[in-house]
Amino acid sequence: MVVCGADFTADIIARIQATVEAEPMISRRALSRRVCAWLGWEDARGKPKTMSCRVALLRLHRRGAVKLPEPGAGGLFVHTTRGEDVPVVERELSDCCLGDLGGIDIVPVENSGCSTSRVWNVLMDRYHYLGAGPLCGAQIRYLISSSRYGWLGGFAFSGAAWRVGVRDQWIGWDDRAREKNLHKVVCNSRFLLLPHVKVRNLASHVLSLCATRIREDWFHRYGYRPVLMETYVHRDRFKGTCYRAANWQHVGTTTGRGRQDRRRIHAVPIKDVYVYPLCGNVRQELHGEACASVVKISVSAPAQDWAEEEFGRVALGDERLTNRLVSIARDFYARPQASVPQACQTRAKTKAAYRFFEHPETSMDTVIQQHYEMTLARISREKVVLAVQDTTSLDYSAHPATERLGPIGRSPNGRIGLLLHDTMAFNPDGTPLGLIDVQCWARDPGDFGKKKRRHNLSIEQKESNKWLRSFRKAAQAQQRCPGTVVVSVGDREADIYELFSLVSHDPSGARLLVRANHNRSLAQEQGHLWEQVLRQEVCGIREIRVPRRGNHPARIARLEVRFAEVTLMPPSRKRELQDLTVWAVLAREVGAPDGTDPLEWLLLTTCEVAAFDHAMEKLAWYTGRWGIEVYHRTLKSGCLIEERQLGHADRIEACLAIDMVVAWRIHHLTKLGRETPDVPCTVFFEEAEWKALTAYLTQNPIPPAHPPTLREATRMVASLGGFLGRKGDGDPGTESLWIGLQRLDDITITWKIMSKLHVPHPQLPPVSSNPRYG
Repeated sequence: MVVCGADFTADIIARIQATVEAEPMISRRALSRRVCAWLGWEDARGKPKTMSCRVALLRLHRRGAVKLPEPGAGGLFVHTTRGEDVPVVERELSDCCLGDLGGIDIVPVENSGCSTSRVWNVLMDRYHYLGAGPLCGAQIRYLISSSRYGWLGGFAFSGAAWRVGVRDQWIGWDDRAREKNLHKVVCNSRFLLLPHVKVRNLASHVLSLCATRIREDWFHRYGYRPVLMETYVHRDRFKGTCYRAANWQHVGTTTGRGRQDRRRIHAVPIKDVYVYPLCGNVRQELHGEACASVVKISVSAPAQDWAEEEFGRVALGDERLTNRLVSIARDFYARPQASVPQACQTRAKTKAAYRFFEHPETSMDTVIQQHYEMTLARISREKVVLAVQDTTSLDYSAHPATERLGPIGRSPNGRIGLLLHDTMAFNPDGTPLGLIDVQCWARDPGDFGKKKRRHNLSIEQKESNKWLRSFRKAAQAQQRCPGTVVVSVGDREADIYELFSLVSHDPSGARLLVRANHNRSLAQEQGHLWEQVLRQEVCGIREIRVPRRGNHPARIARLEVRFAEVTLMPPSRKRELQDLTVWAVLAREVGAPDGTDPLEWLLLTTCEVAAFDHAMEKLAWYTGRWGIEVYHRTLKSGCLIEERQLGHADRIEACLAIDMVVAWRIHHLTKLGRETPDVPCTVFFEEAEWKALTAYLTQNPIPPAHPPTLREATRMVASLGGFLGRKGDGDPGTESLWIGLQRLDDITITWKIMSKLHVPHPQLPPVSSNPRYG
């Protein structure tokens, strides 16, 4: 059992309990020292992590795993506040400037027993609205001193918040990276200037002094250097002006949800979130080995089926939760269009599923984490991978009682639901390899109309930041799969200058391909983007078949292809950004029928385009973007996620994580039958499934000696969903497959029951899916 990052095995837990029973008077502090020695649990300086161990022991005690001795009187955080002899500034300081204060210094508080600690406690208890503490985790306290007037105030840094949406989006890390590197983020949890000290620029000055020394002070105390500072400003009390003046970045606001408040029953004040990088490559430092390491997945035992491959090693803190997750995934895949009770079949399994979605450890990011890892394993076997990102809305207007939803339409009082921005990896043939990023959120009704203020907001404060976060995940995939070229693909909404600027910071990282939306100004007096590309000579003609749309019949369109290398200038409101050099590819239809809008695509890419073949390759890549539209249709129409009635947005997100992997697997099967048609169907279907399938369709209870090919089995399943397989029908689509899979599950159950009456030997266990195919 993993608690607070340490693995408490059954032997360790038994040893703890035996110690408590043998020494009933042992203190919890002494017990924690022994447990740290047994586990080899040490910090960067080689000292036992007794505080983390005490937290872990308390959690085990509350779970009933161990029974701890009663806590002793007093505590580590008791302090006295005798402040009558504390020298503080008593007179008003409002007419002087920063230079009139003499030398300004920040004095570290060495320990809880020193005189400066007593001064710090007195100042905070007397003047700070949060008081002196306690502070969380590792911490350093400082006093602000004036050589002319004495103590002016103080501040403190302590452990960072575990999960903050806007901060985590700004960093771009996942649960694995956050768990590994959160200690490198420190929180400015207290900041006080005495109320009668009103000196211009003093606050930003001491913040700057602190930024120059916090890394070394933290290293001397804890043995490592932090890379990022964060703070939370109570927006009803303060404006955060001093943080902005000291070059802290405002990355968004909190949601008003307190710690461990999954149901948001006890709302807390909304706070502005600020961060301050302490090094130049802060995001890479915080991603750390979790992102930089090459993909290498090792398993102690082969997975029985696809559900174990995608979910069997999810770290939920309890093996029973992981087993329940795998069971739910199997049930959802067997009946993709069923409600939760219909999919689970029994009352006990249904109740367990609802409890799973409500559990505090089953967040969307946690549930889907292993699927990300398996996706990277599939990516690493490809030469080129397209990381296609797109946004869709999930409409839950039919369930208005669901909590924590937000507007998804043009009116704040119209449709309600969630917004989903996901990134699916495809190979160039269009086979989906899996998800690498999922962002799901509900808009705040109070922010409706924020678009009018968009020019005054940073990119981190806009929904457009979703494109940057997705690209960072593609960049992480590129780092972990160095033998694969990863290309992030987006539609016209992704034509954001900050996105291209982000790509330019790492020329050897992931590539970018988006459809242009803005006729941007070009450097070197080249005019504007569209006109510059149109001035280029036609490098070739490409004919494509355009399917029928409405009253417009199908046709063959002739596209003139041009390309050029261009240098984009930043928008007038973003002159702090640099000029960017990219390649533009224009495909424009000539001779379009009357009454039909000619086709026109202008693509911008960071991949070199030096010849007609290169241009055609980029156009082919962009056409692969349609795969994510098919995936979203599978998700909504095949898995019916908008019909989920779970009462709360958090539960919907936990359920959505499973549904998204199920939808991927259905889409994956659709493409896989075309890409590798001749492999045995056992790479995707269990033995009972293909035997039941052939027996049902051939009306022969004796199955064939050899399993059918994957293409044959896929078409047979699709025939259960209405696919006719006529000469002009082509290959089956996702709709016939998800209906067919649902019918196949019932057929398989019946076949298993009947086979027990006529087959003397037991059924073989499920086959192990080859990760390349399943």
